[in-house]
Amino acid sequence: MGAPLAVVLALASVPIVWQPQPSSSAERLRGVSAPSDRVAWASGNKGTALRTTDGGATWTRLTVPGAEALDFRDVEAFDANTALLLSIGPGDASRLYKTTDGGATWTRPFTNADPKAFYDAIAFWDRRNGLAFGDPVDGRFTVIRTTDGGDSWTPVPPANLPPALEGEGAFAASGTCLVVEGTRNAWFGTGSAARARVFRSTDQGVTWQVAETPVAAGVPSAGLFSLAFRDARHGIAVGGDYRKEHEGGDNVAVTEDGGATWKPAPSRLRAFRSAVAFVPGSGGKRLVALGPAGTDESADGGASWQATSEEGFHALAVSPSGDRAWAVGEGGRIAMRALRTH
Repeated sequence: MGAPLAVVLALASVPIVWQPQPSSSAERLRGVSAPSDRVAWASGNKGTALRTTDGGATWTRLTVPGAEALDFRDVEAFDANTALLLSIGPGDASRLYKTTDGGATWTRPFTNADPKAFYDAIAFWDRRNGLAFGDPVDGRFTVIRTTDGGDSWTPVPPANLPPALEGEGAFAASGTCLVVEGTRNAWFGTGSAARARVFRSTDQGVTWQVAETPVAAGVPSAGLFSLAFRDARHGIAVGGDYRKEHEGGDNVAVTEDGGATWKPAPSRLRAFRSAVAFVPGSGGKRLVALGPAGTDESADGGASWQATSEEGFHALAVSPSGDRAWAVGEGGRIAMRALRTH
């Protein structure tokens, strides 16, 4: 005899939990990029770089010569062969490494020469055009641009960015405090100051404007940690206080004009969140947000949220198809979940 209809419906509504995958690492992971449903890259401290080409059934640890002591906080992957890694830290600890052969060999196209600079994230519109940015130097955020796939980088003049607030900086927590959209739009989020703000560019990072958000800030550990845009106008910003990772509060804001203005989202997230992403193919309705205290999902563009997991992660990547998501976190933790079950 079959199960009662009520039971079947209840089971169908249970959220799909993260499925752990063998990561071949025990290091903290804060970077993840998923260029397809089969290929994903992850990165973390102690020079950790990982890659899967079989949907996560196996993960291979890659060797980046000379990077054993570096903390790779962001990775940007284009396919199974080509990816860039960003390491963070003051001075020459902030570097970019690139591979075009699946991690067998690496080049180092950028090494920060400014002892005051500290880079936070990278993002690419396509295989050739991208940005990296870092904390303020002499009162302005640092931005560099590439038009040749990351083989060379050009600094944006500091005067092209609005002045930073006292104490303002960015959080290199998930690689998503900097995001791009379309062919020219870019945004990065800040905190650690009196207000949490979003800087925006519509010309591939050449010039920038800035807007305040209602996300709580005011202490060095609070502000914006992650941004996501479903198109040129509609976006979301999440964060909170990473020292209070289980607490909620004013931790999510939305924009409908490309980041020129921000307002509180209709519903707060239940805790600090370090990463957020729209699910492609959902018409901008479905969102996933996660942090060390769990995962939440929205099916209505952020108007409401449902708790889907209590397991903690730092970073999130959704494949371009919208079918797969990967999350990475402490102790080499990697997990995958199917976002659609067709």
